[in-house]
Amino acid sequence: MTDPRSDLKRIYQEIVGKSDDDPHVMGVPDGKKGGAALNIHSPDMNREPTRAEAEAALALLRRWAHDVTPEEVATLDPLVSRLIPGQEISNYPALARAYPEDFEVDEIYKASMPDLQNGPSSLIRGAQQQIQHVGISNFRLPIRFHTRDNGDLTLETSVTGTVSLEAEKKGINMSRIMRTFYKHAEETFSFDVIERALDAYKSDLESFDARIQMRFSFPMKVESLRSGLSGYQYYDIALELVERDGVRKKIIHLDYVYSSTCPCSLELSEHARQFRGQLATPHSQRSVARISVLLEDGADLLWFEDLIDRARAAVPTETQVMVKREDEQAFAELNAANPIFVEDAARLFTEQLQLDERISDFRVIASHQESLHSHDAVSVLTEGETFASESLDPRLFQSLFHVG
Repeated sequence: MTDPRSDLKRIYQEIVGKSDDDPHVMGVPDGKKGGAALNIHSPDMNREPTRAEAEAALALLRRWAHDVTPEEVATLDPLVSRLIPGQEISNYPALARAYPEDFEVDEIYKASMPDLQNGPSSLIRGAQQQIQHVGISNFRLPIRFHTRDNGDLTLETSVTGTVSLEAEKKGINMSRIMRTFYKHAEETFSFDVIERALDAYKSDLESFDARIQMRFSFPMKVESLRSGLSGYQYYDIALELVERDGVRKKIIHLDYVYSSTCPCSLELSEHARQFRGQLATPHSQRSVARISVLLEDGADLLWFEDLIDRARAAVPTETQVMVKREDEQAFAELNAANPIFVEDAARLFTEQLQLDERISDFRVIASHQESLHSHDAVSVLTEGETFASESLDPRLFQSLFHVG
């Protein structure tokens, strides 16, 4: 192999041309012999190299890397191989591209694998501060639930599981939440089962607070008003178990969909009929109430159907499933008999919840999605400390929009 210093001088001269500022590649000026060989250097070591000098150095580096072994390249810097034409995306050593179907993981190999989430606090990015809840949301699996009539239903359920994270811990292994939950997935679910699942992953992740929320659509057969037909109404329900500072709370959330006829519009329509003989119809609209209840410690079981019955007793104008003409007429009469403003709805639901000794704190959020106005009418009523809040999620009422 030729002397790379001579090659560099030649390449540089070809690109830049001869000048008094040519770099010295020997220990003595050009043309003088016998000097000791020194490292390549510029007369001014502090000046920025030119693009031409960089191109010359790159050309020489590529030539050198092409003529030596990959081991020599790696000894200098493994990234040098990426500068060689045709190997821009290669790595050293060469990596296998076929999936190793026969590879088996043993305990020694697992112990060698990196685990950044359980790394030291020095790896924390941002403020080293406690995180109240961190985990996974919307992992789905079929869950079996018991019904009030002594039957079982298997429903697709969306699960959210979170734990607290101490300030000095980098993170959690989130898959442990799923693995722990799956251990209980074959059981018929109740709050007792949810508590066991929470105990397990709270212990596994060494956390002091934790939360599980399970969302699903619960079917319940409902009869039509007059025709004798029946069909399934689906109710969005969520079960939530929250542990904070050693105190656990069991919460049920229910979305109840109903029709609300405006009392003012009803009176104005009747006024037009009475005084002017003018046909008029009051406006009514699909409405949604999100009812959240805290279960009283030690109280009897509150079935999903019980909470739905409470909602229907408060506001009987629930939207219908199966409808013939006699049912449609009956629904018009039912709405006329139960006109409500959004304030009325919140208070009527509250009246029913207060009658149930199994319910402690609660919150009622009502949204009347107006057919008269281009905006919605909303109300929020809470009782107790559990749901009291000075701030609301900016998209809270938007989430109450029922798409059927």
